[in-house]
Amino acid sequence: MKRALITAGASGIGLAMAQAFERAGYEVHVTDIDAAALGNCPAHWGRHQADVTDEVQMADVIGATGTPDVLCANAGIAGPTALVEDIALSDWRRCVSVNLEGAFLAASKAVPEMKAAGRGAIIFTSSTAGIYGYPNRAPYAAAKWAVIGLMKTLAMELGPFGIRVNAICPGSVEGDRMEGVLAREAAIKGMTRDEVYAGYAGGTSMRRFVTAEEIGDMAVFLGSDAARSVSGQVIAVDGHTENPDPKL
Repeated sequence: MKRALITAGASGIGLAMAQAFERAGYEVHVTDIDAAALGNCPAHWGRHQADVTDEVQMADVIGATGTPDVLCANAGIAGPTALVEDIALSDWRRCVSVNLEGAFLAASKAVPEMKAAGRGAIIFTSSTAGIYGYPNRAPYAAAKWAVIGLMKTLAMELGPFGIRVNAICPGSVEGDRMEGVLAREAAIKGMTRDEVYAGYAGGTSMRRFVTAEEIGDMAVFLGSDAARSVSGQVIAVDGHTENPDPKL
C-alpha cells in the first residue's frame, strides 16, 4: 500500500486530499496544528499534531510516518487582507512562514527518505495568487508565488532521483477560509459579501468557485503513475481565471 502524507490535512483542502487518497487506496497520514480537528479524523489515519514552521516537529512527523510515496505540502493561511501600508510586519512574517517555510520544511525533511527509495511525488499547494497576484493580499501572494519557485527548483534537483514535483493552484475554493477572505475584502471595498463572491466567480470562465474535492482529485492524479512524466508543472484548478481582481 502506498503512503500519502498531507500537511494541514485535518480540514479544508487538506482533508479533501486525505479523503481522496484514502479512496484511491493509500495509507493516509495527516499533520495539523489543530488537535481538535485531528481528533475528528478517522482513527485509522496516521494523525500527527505539528506546527509546519517547527523544524524539529516536522522531522518527527517524517520519522513517525515513514517514507511517503506522496507528500502534499498543503499547509497555509490566508494572512491579512489589507493595503500594503497597513500590513503589520508580524502578520507578513507569519503568513510567509506558514505558506513558504512550512512547504520548505515538509519537503526538506521528506526528501532524504524519498531519495533513498528512488521514487515519490511532492505536491505543493500554491494558489492562483501565486500566478497573478491579488490586491490587498501581498503576503499571501508573495508566499504562494515563492512556493512555485521552490517547486520548479526541486523538480530540477529531484528528477534524477525519480521524484516528481508539481504545484496545484486552487482558485476560489468554497469553504470557511474563503468566507473569511470575502468578509474582509467586502469591508475594504465597501461591498457586500455576495457582491465580492459574484465578482470572484465572474472573474472565471466557468463562473463559479471550485470545491476542495476537486483539488483532492487533482492531487491523487499527480501522485499516481498516470502522471509519471508530469513534473515541474503549475496546474490551476480554478475554472480558468480570466480576471483575478474583477471590479463590479
